[in-house]
Amino acid sequence: MSPVRVRRAVRESVSGLPREFWWLWTSTLVNRLGAFVATFMALYLTLDRGYSASYAGLVASLHGLGGVVSSLGGGVMADRLGRRPTLLIAQTATAASVALLGFMTHPVAIAGVAFLVGMASNASRPAVQAMMADIVRPEDRVRAFSLNYWAINLGFAVSSMAAGFIAEFSYLAGFLIEAGMTLACAVVVFAKVPESRPAPTARQEGAEIGLGTVLRDGRYMAVVGLSFLVALVFQQGSVGLPVAMGRAGFSPADYGLAIAVNGILIVALQIPVTRFIEHRDPRTLLVVSSLLAGYGFGLTAFAGSVGVFMLTVCVWTLAEIVNAPTQTGLVVRLSPVHGRGRYQGVYTLSWSLAALVAPLMAGAVIDRFGAGWLWGMCAVVGTGAGLGYGLLMRRLPAEQPVGPTAPAPGPGPAPADTGSGAGAEVPAA
Repeated sequence: MSPVRVRRAVRESVSGLPREFWWLWTSTLVNRLGAFVATFMALYLTLDRGYSASYAGLVASLHGLGGVVSSLGGGVMADRLGRRPTLLIAQTATAASVALLGFMTHPVAIAGVAFLVGMASNASRPAVQAMMADIVRPEDRVRAFSLNYWAINLGFAVSSMAAGFIAEFSYLAGFLIEAGMTLACAVVVFAKVPESRPAPTARQEGAEIGLGTVLRDGRYMAVVGLSFLVALVFQQGSVGLPVAMGRAGFSPADYGLAIAVNGILIVALQIPVTRFIEHRDPRTLLVVSSLLAGYGFGLTAFAGSVGVFMLTVCVWTLAEIVNAPTQTGLVVRLSPVHGRGRYQGVYTLSWSLAALVAPLMAGAVIDRFGAGWLWGMCAVVGTGAGLGYGLLMRRLPAEQPVGPTAPAPGPGPAPADTGSGAGAEVPAA
């Protein structure tokens, strides 16, 4: 491709999005560039502090449990307090708790503060996704979510490399740098990002959407359930894959080489692939991406070299690139305007629960039956999720407009023929 065509493609990929989106995008990138603690936490606890691997696993689980709790709380806050106040509270609390964690020495204190870090860091995700849905036009949402996902992965790739160097110098420095960069995100939001929560109409004033409304939205909860299944599969890249490769005689460096393909491909392909899929049928995209994810991991059962492992990572990474923005766009499409925060919170919950269940599932299956069974189960789960998306998405509601005066349906379940759930309205901050 010529430089002229490349420049035109980049310009078309980023044009037409509001300024507020780019400030929110910048906040996301800065946040992920400073995400050091998650990368070296296990090493910090086992090597620097001398705790057991079991204790490190317990701390990781408590961190994940905090995320589960705040998924719903963050969604409620985004709808009641507003997107901007929720972001400011969550990011400030994250900065404070991460800095505090670096000074904890007692095992109970470390575990307790890790739980608080998980709560604070995850509470902003529903607000970020709801705010993007508020400020971006419906036809641009898939592209916007894709750009945000690209920023997350670019930041994580850079921070993962930097974390190793920082840890060699000082683990405490890593905690403090992450706290400082998270606080910088809060400053960006405070200075540049206005509130975007749509003003409720007269009809909405008397029909506030609660968590019960979301949970009774059968079609939406089915989508959340399918998201949970897909998340279980994707989680195996960081949970089942390293264990399976280790038991097969491969070194940590071999796993690092294989999994690096995931980040490299996302950074390289997320934007061009999104340009290709942006206006295509989301039902087809979610069915295909679910199958690619399931069978991409399923192929791992036949991997006998690092090169083949890298090839399987390529397959399921392509599924991830397609699934992430398409799934988030679908969540917005099925959510009523004045309940986006709660709907996003429940969607975030599906990924938080998957992060808790996936390690337990992978460990139990590998220990009892072997890694081959785990990869076979991934293929089955991916196939089931693909069939589920195909059945649920036969008739989608229309995209909702942007702006504070956008109409939203009432909170009751929609008629069966429309399939629009709680009206005509997840995660991930």
